[in-house]
Amino acid sequence: MATLGAWDYIILAVVLIISIVIGIYYRFVGKKQSNTTEYFLADRSMGVTPVAFSLMASFMSAVTILGVSMEMYQYGTMFVIINLSYVISTPIAAYLILPVFYRLKTASVYEYLELRFGYATRLAASLAFSIQMILYMGIVVYAPALALEAVTGLNQIFSVIIVGVVCTIYATLGGMKAVLMTDIYQSILMFVAVFSVIICAWIKAGSFGVVWRTAVENGRIEFNNFSIDPTTRHTWFTQVLGGCATYLAIYGVNQAQVQRLLAVRNLRSARAALWWCLPILCLLSISTCLSGLCIYWYYRDCDPLLAGRVSSRDQIMPLFVVDTMGDYDGLAGLFVSGIFCASLSTISTAISSLAAVTLEDYLKPLMLCCTKRSLDDHQTMWYSKLLSVFYGALCVGMAFLAGSIGGLLQAALSIFGIIGGPLLGLFTLGMYVTSANQKGAIGGLLISLAASFWIGFGQPRPPIPSLDMSIAGCPVQRSFARDILLLQADAQFTAAPDPEPETSYFYLYRISYMWYAPLGFLIAFFGGWLLSCLFAAFNWDSNRHIYQDADCTLIKHDLFVPPIAKRLQRRQMPRVVVTNTSSGSHRSSSRSSSGSSVKEPKPTAPPPDWQDTLPASAAGAGAGAFKQRTLA
Repeated sequence: MATLGAWDYIILAVVLIISIVIGIYYRFVGKKQSNTTEYFLADRSMGVTPVAFSLMASFMSAVTILGVSMEMYQYGTMFVIINLSYVISTPIAAYLILPVFYRLKTASVYEYLELRFGYATRLAASLAFSIQMILYMGIVVYAPALALEAVTGLNQIFSVIIVGVVCTIYATLGGMKAVLMTDIYQSILMFVAVFSVIICAWIKAGSFGVVWRTAVENGRIEFNNFSIDPTTRHTWFTQVLGGCATYLAIYGVNQAQVQRLLAVRNLRSARAALWWCLPILCLLSISTCLSGLCIYWYYRDCDPLLAGRVSSRDQIMPLFVVDTMGDYDGLAGLFVSGIFCASLSTISTAISSLAAVTLEDYLKPLMLCCTKRSLDDHQTMWYSKLLSVFYGALCVGMAFLAGSIGGLLQAALSIFGIIGGPLLGLFTLGMYVTSANQKGAIGGLLISLAASFWIGFGQPRPPIPSLDMSIAGCPVQRSFARDILLLQADAQFTAAPDPEPETSYFYLYRISYMWYAPLGFLIAFFGGWLLSCLFAAFNWDSNRHIYQDADCTLIKHDLFVPPIAKRLQRRQMPRVVVTNTSSGSHRSSSRSSSGSSVKEPKPTAPPPDWQDTLPASAAGAGAGAFKQRTLA
């Protein structure tokens, strides 16, 4: 097994030290983090560029670099179509979902659910989010430890601890500003790691055309699968529809991403950050796919897993770096640094978002209930940093459980689909359906989560069919250990019974993991809608939370997406009847006549901001020229 040289370790150490220095800098320079707005939302003063890079780096991290490259190597290019869903979903998140959250100005997006439904809904959703992020943290920390183990033989426990300790230090000390600024240079190193693989293979192959032809000849290139069969792993429908649901669950209603979008100065900047994130996200995704094809070209005749060089195909990318860049001082270290940075950016995101949710959704309400008083700024800052340290330690512990999870990419997307889909359905129900109530929303969420966990984790599941691999070109190196390994492999493939046909497995366990998010969304949305109607019909619950007044006549239109909010606002705006008045002696008689000819019903109070919607001419006209009456 290869080992890193001195320059490789120096580069890795410098990268980690820079992350810590950034955290220390933002702890002691500038504002002193006197409240949670400065700590969790960077005082709403960040620019578009760091937020755009952070949005990409937060979730498209080591899981993307290792998982997507393995996907191309083993299953082909159909996964690339998911980038179309990013393009489709970005305007939905920017112009429909984001404005609702931006009006709240709060550190926790789940406060919206309390305003819309009640505290019980807020608590249920934030608990689901916490479970989602804790499970995801384990996979993300495990990825760079896996890379280092394959490249250098460095103890996996030591690698996990390094990642956990470094990101906990700078995220706890520097808060959101440190997290956002480190994400910029960490994102650059992620791109460097991916492009180093592409350039190295390009040079060795002579041209990228050779790499592409090899992929075509061996069935790796596929863009024309339009099957509507839900059990087909990747098709246009799974990637576009499933990708849209997964994207919106992450970039639309996920605390970690919305928290970043709220760190900019205004809504226009938040939308700009989301739009600038799109090309950065697609560039990393597509370049990682190309790196997988490059790696396949290099190992086309000697698959490392079949040859016994690695224990999992998720290790093939770092193995490629050892085989092709090991003779160049610093290159392997640069690649490993990119993998480390990919995980650091995501773990720091998880730590910050989990600390914010725990403080805002659990701790503050608990303290208010027990002590009948709110926490002051000093106490909230102390608890915030203590929670950051706690979740940093928890992510290290979860990493040791991730080793039993096979297939990093599918595992990560499955987690976001199983939990993110139901949460997306819950938020959509609140933002689009005025008749939805709390009991119906919670019922729909719980049913959706139960169904999603059943479908996603039910056993037994059919094995995922892989494309053909070859060891025909492997060099012959006779050894006792190698002979034993080859004999075991031969016995496995010749003596093993024929696998059961896929149709013998339960149907729901065979559907593609890309359908988890859409199914969870649909069950939560329509289930919550139907249950709300049922509870309202029996007078078991109501939607009183959406009204401003006790008479339930004025709806809080800010709780809904802009098109519905505008329609509700127009419906509640007072109608204005304008009658021209004549000058001179006829003015008083005209007023008397007009007043006697119009019967005024009981007026309904307008919403507080209705004046802002009136034209300036109508709002500023004098009583001598116009007469206004408010009608129902």
